Amino acid sequence: MDYLVYAYLQSGRDADAAQVVDEVKAMPKLNTGEFKTGYAATAMPIRYLLERDRWNEAVAIVPPQKAPPHVTAIAIWARGIGLARSGHAGETAESITALQAIQEQLQGAGNQYWATQVDVMRREVAAWTYQAQGKQEQAAALLREAADKEDSVEKLPVTPGPITPAREQLGDLLLAQGHAELAAKEYQAALANAPGRARALRGSAECAKRIASRTVATQE
Repeated sequence: MDYLVYAYLQSGRDADAAQVVDEVKAMPKLNTGEFKTGYAATAMPIRYLLERDRWNEAVAIVPPQKAPPHVTAIAIWARGIGLARSGHAGETAESITALQAIQEQLQGAGNQYWATQVDVMRREVAAWTYQAQGKQEQAAALLREAADKEDSVEKLPVTPGPITPAREQLGDLLLAQGHAELAAKEYQAALANAPGRARALRGSAECAKRIASRTVATQE
């Protein structure tokens, strides 16, 4: 079902994705303490919001009860991203601190894969917080670190991949900062890692549009 939601969202079938999410929410007694179930049930509604840039709605995300720490981290991350990108960057400190604690917990338990993933999530929330605060250089540097770290780790087959790849987010950030050429390179790298992602395709198209518009303007 999680892969199906992912596929629907990439092909623009948002209503179909929403129907699957609703089906999951209606399931009684989901064992969110079991990783596969907990991950998918948590990731699906988050995908539905973040793939569609619903930052205000992401602020209302609540971590599932009795879930593994790396599942809880996804919900905390999504809320933190929502806060940072909806004008509430002053409220992200709690999310960043919570992700740091989960990273250390996973590291101590020997779960290096998810410790790395949670560290990436923490950096992403911090980077978007910097961006909202007008600290563009710090934001770009931190998000690039997150993207490089995420790219160095092989994806687990149980998941379709990160909710929003860090490299794609770096493209979003650079585009928001007005660096269309740099953003275009990051989107292309993101698409090489995750072919066909709708948000990266849209971002890449927007970069091309801005670059072409700038070229025309300089020729006039």
